[in-house]
Amino acid sequence: MDSIISMKNVCKKFKDKTAIKNMTFDIKEGEIFGFLGPSGAGKTTTIKILTAQLIATSGQVKVLGKDIHIPSKEVFKEIGVLSDNSALYERLTVQDNLLFYAEINGVNKKNSDEILEQVGLLESKKKEVKKLSKGMKQRLNLARAVLNKPRLLFLDEPTSSLDPSTMVEIHKLLRKLNKEGTTIFLTTHNMEEADKLCNRVAFLNEGEIVEIGKPSDIKLKYRTEEIKVILKNNPQNVIIKNDEEGGAQINAWMKKGQLLSIHSMEPNLEQIFLRLTGREL
Repeated sequence: MDSIISMKNVCKKFKDKTAIKNMTFDIKEGEIFGFLGPSGAGKTTTIKILTAQLIATSGQVKVLGKDIHIPSKEVFKEIGVLSDNSALYERLTVQDNLLFYAEINGVNKKNSDEILEQVGLLESKKKEVKKLSKGMKQRLNLARAVLNKPRLLFLDEPTSSLDPSTMVEIHKLLRKLNKEGTTIFLTTHNMEEADKLCNRVAFLNEGEIVEIGKPSDIKLKYRTEEIKVILKNNPQNVIIKNDEEGGAQINAWMKKGQLLSIHSMEPNLEQIFLRLTGREL
């Protein structure tokens, strides 16, 4: 499977500050890739480099097999972007915003109602954007980003202002797009969201990748050698070692009919990030 994104030894400096430090990673076509870290870690800077809004100070950046430092209309036609500075026209209606972007990007306008329905805005399509809530505007920005059914979609904190039920619907839309062939590059500080959605994740801290891999593999890598056991008539969880002695104890509880359940003690992604960086999200 080919790499749809490739960064090799990339650095980005702003005067005396280094925002990105020697960054190297690849993303395969068809992945949902999570770029995880707290505010100020370098997530948005990385997206801006990958979408040619910023030029890297050094290193090689390829998107869809092309050097992103050499602008290409063909590449940008296959990209969708939702970022913190995505623009909407406040005095136009929801529908007119989409139709305008469809026209300037040469996209079939018939897609607009289908996309609005998927993001839960079809009933509001005649409403002026200035009358929308923050969450509704975020959904409209997402609709605009996927209007061209992009091969590669960049999402910068896409669900940060959404309520839980809308977030579930957006996740369904992203999975559907991915199943249809769209590769998704997602930045977030929501580790639970990344765990549910992403095939692979990278932990970013102060401009450096400190861990990368499948969420399940990362959790296993940093698991503890302990097991949590719940017993009958015991309100407290019992923690035992995952060794021969612990196995014998579990066997004894089973023979006596005392064992209700056994749970592994693998940490979640947020706990692992804290362990690696000393920083909370």
